[in-house]
Amino acid sequence: MKKVLLAVVALAGVFTTTYAQTSDTSNSDFKKWQIRVRGVGVVPNVSGANVGGIGGDIQISNQFIPELDISYFFTKNIAAELILGTTKHKVNTTGSDLTAVGGPASADVDLGSVWLLPPTLTVQYHFYPGKDNVVKPYVGAGINYTIFYDSKPGAVQKVKYDNKAALALQVGSDFNITDNFFLNIDAKFLFLKTNAKVDASNLVGGAPLDIPASVRINPLLLGFGVGYRF
Repeated sequence: MKKVLLAVVALAGVFTTTYAQTSDTSNSDFKKWQIRVRGVGVVPNVSGANVGGIGGDIQISNQFIPELDISYFFTKNIAAELILGTTKHKVNTTGSDLTAVGGPASADVDLGSVWLLPPTLTVQYHFYPGKDNVVKPYVGAGINYTIFYDSKPGAVQKVKYDNKAALALQVGSDFNITDNFFLNIDAKFLFLKTNAKVDASNLVGGAPLDIPASVRINPLLLGFGVGYRF
């Protein structure tokens, strides 16, 4: 968390410096607000799984969701974007050793499902490479805070996930249809890691069996949508 906060402070410093350099020279003739609606594929890149006691890896399902984002332009080039969406994922272990509780040496354990609410705030720089301004690419970076909620336990008694902050990187492009309407493609990568506590006491007849787990989820979000600026 400390590293994330330091990164955000550094990002704010870069933004402040850039804004000061461009505020006097930027074209004032631009629309300050824009709203996009996207369809987004969420692809977790799971790695570094550590499942205590029973071992194995963690598997998290892909998902497709709607997404809403709202942008405000401080200058023609610099904007802040708030990204909103929620997604449900199925979770299970793979290759876990259950011999200690009378099970097989390699098994998949159903950990049910969980909803993720990952509001993300990025600061973006928008480019205008052509004279007609039809194509407007951008890059961004910022912070994400993922809230895990409505967890369903699957084959175990209970699963509890820790909410976490993460860095977010973004790249995309708008394709102008008119002065107000445009199409958009976008990709975001979240450096997200969480810890979980699995209560598997039901697998051993009610005897205490708490399994700690940690995993890097690092989801890639690929989106396509439409937008309106005003």
